[in-house]
Amino acid sequence: MSDIFENDIVDETEDLENLEDNESHRNNNEVDENFVYPEPLYITKLEYSSESVYCCVPKNFAELKKGDAVIIPTRYGKDLAMVLGRVKNPVGLKPSEIITVERQASQEDLKKYEEYALKSEDAFKIFKEKVVQHKLDMKLVCVHFLLDEAKALFFFSSENRVDFRELVKDLVSVFKMRIELRQIGVRDESRITGGLGVCGRPCCCHSMNDKLPAVSIKMAKEQSLSLNSMKISGQCGRLLCCLSYEFSWYAEARKHLPNEGVHIFYDSTQFRVIDINPLTNMIKILGEDGRLLEIPAKRFIKENGNHWKIY
Repeated sequence: MSDIFENDIVDETEDLENLEDNESHRNNNEVDENFVYPEPLYITKLEYSSESVYCCVPKNFAELKKGDAVIIPTRYGKDLAMVLGRVKNPVGLKPSEIITVERQASQEDLKKYEEYALKSEDAFKIFKEKVVQHKLDMKLVCVHFLLDEAKALFFFSSENRVDFRELVKDLVSVFKMRIELRQIGVRDESRITGGLGVCGRPCCCHSMNDKLPAVSIKMAKEQSLSLNSMKISGQCGRLLCCLSYEFSWYAEARKHLPNEGVHIFYDSTQFRVIDINPLTNMIKILGEDGRLLEIPAKRFIKENGNHWKIY
């Protein structure tokens, strides 16, 4: 990946720490390696928030297929989720993240879900009007009506804490049900709204995995990326999610390669390692005589614990 960014201009005054995660909901807890996952295990998705939920099923429950709709308990209440498929080799999944499917969604459930989706569009407009009336600094991201409970969820973002108590009272008088307002972070907003990343593909958090570990500048450095915020941050303004799930591969690959700056005597000349590309397994070295060589990584052998040679 380093070749893509090698000509980037780095702003040395840029505060890159602002790109790192500081949100408590990121998946940082350790996984119980001794836990035996239930069979079958499914991954489902809440379409309104693009949250993935891992589910098991009760005994004698019909086998679920991709595209099936099921009713599951969520942190907000019972709701409809879409089955994405079976999970055979779960990675980084904690036991507490697995819930049990209540039942398969009926045709009545699906019809009700579609009606609520239309109702959400109207609620979106009403909410924005009420925010203007109350003169609040809030950006509405998503509205959702729970399928099995009389409750409406309003997800919004704001740079500051918002006192929305009067707004909630106003909304209750309009919708005649429980109202829950949730202030979400920039990563959550990006996950819900979706979009395209700098790679041209849909955002990872929206289309692939929303349960990644916190992303740090160290991960970008490990992958030899130029620390240019325009290149290593997503539309949310935080570090790219892909840096997280690629990090372990780069970290493992670099264990078997010399570090940049290592000096190696080769062909009667002292050379210094200036670039390592784990993807192509090629290493660039610069000699004291000005020669720039690119050599396959397999020719670098570590001897006596910390001494590298080229064969």
